[in-house]
Amino acid sequence: MSEQTASGLAEGLKPDQVLDATGLHCPLPLLKAKQALAGLAPGQLLEVSATDAGSWRDMAAFTELSDHVMEARVQRGDVYVFWIRKAGNTDS
Repeated sequence: MSEQTASGLAEGLKPDQVLDATGLHCPLPLLKAKQALAGLAPGQLLEVSATDAGSWRDMAAFTELSDHVMEARVQRGDVYVFWIRKAGNTDS
């Protein structure tokens, strides 16, 4: 996904929870994101902001190895922003 496309997608995303992991060093942004996802219902959207450059790679690898979905990710200056949808069955 190109950054321009991701940025456009991100504009329409409405997160259910926002996690500010700015200032935290690896591996804390990923660990905090995992904790936040654990508290969400399937299908809900988590927005994560981080300043650790390694989070760009870590969040992508995490979503590729899990059932969660990276809806979009953008870099805004020194801040990396990710939108991750929690995996699971959303049928009631």
